[in-house]
Amino acid sequence: MITHFVVPEMLPDTIKQRLITWLEEHRELVVLVFCLPASFLFTLLLKVRAWLRRLGGGQQHEVAVREIQRRVQDWNKLPAKERRLLCTSRPNWLSLSTTFFQKHLHHRVPIPLYEILELDEQAMTVKVEPMVTIGDITEYLIPRGYSLAVTIELVDATLGGLAFGTGMSTHSHKAGLYHETITSYEVVLSDGSLVTATADNEYADLYKALPWSHGSLGFLVALTLRIVKIKPYIKLKYTPVSGQKNYCDMLRNLSGANEAKPSVHPDYIEGTIFSRDRAVIMTGDYSDYDPKLPVNHCAKWFKPWFYKHVESFLAKGETVELIPLRDYLLRHNRPIFWVVEDMLSFGNDPIFRSLFGWLLPPKPAFLKFTTTPGVRAYTFTKQVFQDIVLPIAELEKQIEIASILFEKFPLLVYPCKIIDHGSSSGQLKRPDKKYLVPGTNYAMYNDLGVYGVPGKVKAKKPYNPVAAMREMEKFTREVGGYSFLYADIFMTREEFCEMFDLSLYEEVRKKYKAEGAFPHLYDKVKPEIDVFAIGEQNAIQG
Repeated sequence: MITHFVVPEMLPDTIKQRLITWLEEHRELVVLVFCLPASFLFTLLLKVRAWLRRLGGGQQHEVAVREIQRRVQDWNKLPAKERRLLCTSRPNWLSLSTTFFQKHLHHRVPIPLYEILELDEQAMTVKVEPMVTIGDITEYLIPRGYSLAVTIELVDATLGGLAFGTGMSTHSHKAGLYHETITSYEVVLSDGSLVTATADNEYADLYKALPWSHGSLGFLVALTLRIVKIKPYIKLKYTPVSGQKNYCDMLRNLSGANEAKPSVHPDYIEGTIFSRDRAVIMTGDYSDYDPKLPVNHCAKWFKPWFYKHVESFLAKGETVELIPLRDYLLRHNRPIFWVVEDMLSFGNDPIFRSLFGWLLPPKPAFLKFTTTPGVRAYTFTKQVFQDIVLPIAELEKQIEIASILFEKFPLLVYPCKIIDHGSSSGQLKRPDKKYLVPGTNYAMYNDLGVYGVPGKVKAKKPYNPVAAMREMEKFTREVGGYSFLYADIFMTREEFCEMFDLSLYEEVRKKYKAEGAFPHLYDKVKPEIDVFAIGEQNAIQG
């Protein structure tokens, strides 16, 4: 996610290009003087809006759902030639996706569903409306002694967006991907009917196809997620490791990639790779307060950015500390992992943090809100923001190819269980048998996170983002991995169908009459700009 700026589209191309160039060359000044204060005010406005919504009592869930059904039923009554494909009316800029889906070309339906509906402590589940955010649910659950089984690190991510997209956390080596923790979906279909899909009811096929569907099968109006019992702290151990094979082997051993003994593996595992040969491996377990250990409130605005704190242990050596659970779960929110460093090189300076750290992070919604088509096309060539799910057995190869293509460190690694649910089980292809953990029905994969400005861009050398990402996607397909679809993809439709298994998805689209009502998954997630034309242009310029 690179910094975006408002550039009037009506300006002549030469002036526009000079302005964009000036803004890029003076990025830090613009971010400091304009983006940070504006993002802060923008955040306040969103909070006021949420407060007013709560003050008004909000709509009752059933009433709001009936209104959504009515709107879909009214759409069905339109003449066929007037029926544009359905999508939510939520503005693009509120989504954390890097793409800009062309909603103005579609029939938009409001989904004003922001409430936490029910906590079931016996079933160990929580039922929520889809617009509830990670920030909302952590504030609600943690004081009650619970957490979602999978909690991603960005406060603005919505639980519904994650349900139809996906996510993983440092607990995913035990819990799997985010959708593995969902026990039911309540969905309004294209005919306006409301159905509840679970793994063992009449809508089990829909239940399997909804993850990774990105709103292309129906409108989500509620979901139920598994929760876990927690303790107030995470006891986190930082272990610096030299040698690529050493840290790759350590991540495989800790996650259980080689043997199925879940009781001996830590609750949380994360690797931050600072170079080909140096990494810090973090292992965490739930803990009560221990007076013998220091407590790090790492989410406070004046604290060092988490990855910089992690990097310090390359010199300090192995260390153990306590982190309050919510601070740990949201540890990457302030620097947006390490993306903010590319906007503000001095952002982690102690003086800046003390005086202005409370303004961070720049609001992703605000950055998208201020992005024009021209700036989008320009910045597209200057950044990489990708999460890729790959077999952890191939971790060395992942690191090698990513370092060559992007010249960007740190790299993020989260081990993650990928369960083999059998044939026709959803968009994720079954893991290759050679990757399965012995005696189980799952393989250990990992998220490879590559974020920020590639090395060639920083060095002002020719860089072709399309060629680089297509090479990364080719490797991902070859080893049976998957691209997270919130980020820009660079695949043709045929290549997309090679990476994902759309057999059940296509059956479900026909059965529940999503064809002709909702966009196809590929059309929903592909970039709104012509990535292949940009690739050709960069190849010529290079």
